[in-house]
Amino acid sequence: MLAKLPKSQRLRKAAKVFGEAEHRFVLAGRLSPEETEYLGRITEMLIGDNHFSAAVLEALKIARERFAGGDVMRRTLNTVHHLLLAETGRCQADWDFIGQGGILDPSKRRPFPGMQVYLEDIRSPFNVGSIFRAAESFGAEKIWLSPLCADPRHKRAERSAMGCVDILPWERLSSDPFAAATGEKDPIFSRGFFALETGGIPLGDFVFPSQGILIAGSEELGVSPPALTAAGASFGRVSIPTRGAKGSLNVSVAFGIVMQAWAERLNKG
Repeated sequence: MLAKLPKSQRLRKAAKVFGEAEHRFVLAGRLSPEETEYLGRITEMLIGDNHFSAAVLEALKIARERFAGGDVMRRTLNTVHHLLLAETGRCQADWDFIGQGGILDPSKRRPFPGMQVYLEDIRSPFNVGSIFRAAESFGAEKIWLSPLCADPRHKRAERSAMGCVDILPWERLSSDPFAAATGEKDPIFSRGFFALETGGIPLGDFVFPSQGILIAGSEELGVSPPALTAAGASFGRVSIPTRGAKGSLNVSVAFGIVMQAWAERLNKG
């Protein structure tokens, strides 16, 4: 049936078949002999099209050999899936990748007491999920969310968090703790906080607190002026020195760098 479809439609359909096969392989740990044989036939058909680049053809031939021997490896399925997507002009979004997170065991967590995070108006669910993953990995005790922060339960956030949304405690605040109308900071900030933002103390020189809350701000606007003012009156502002023309990093990448440095200092006591 696939062979009778127009080229572009055939490639899209074949990419979907390999993507779904990878999902089944991840869930079950194996594919049936019938499925393996079917994938081998599709691969043979694709090789016969003879319109791929040398690199793609070589990858397809390797896949054909593995399927013929009943050797279905996840990397083989993944490689063919992405090669075919690229041939259709599509690129896989990060949140569409098939992770191996599974159900995480909360008992294995070893958080640092008092290491907490405040996400101020992070708009991208992908960034929220990535921050959750980094925060959990480096020992954060809890994450606080601003009222306008993206939902950690968004499917893209959960995909990039790889199960961390379920085991890392988090709570959304009902109002902006730094807004002038609030009158005073939310009680959660009584322990002190510091901001991740440009123009601060270089990462290598920053004195991390033993307990405190790291503020990460909006992708477009950074940490808000009121929050920066409050951070200046507490533990200050930390910045990551860069040497490139851009001079800034994606918020989830920058967050991971700072969390690793904070955790390293705490490990040293």
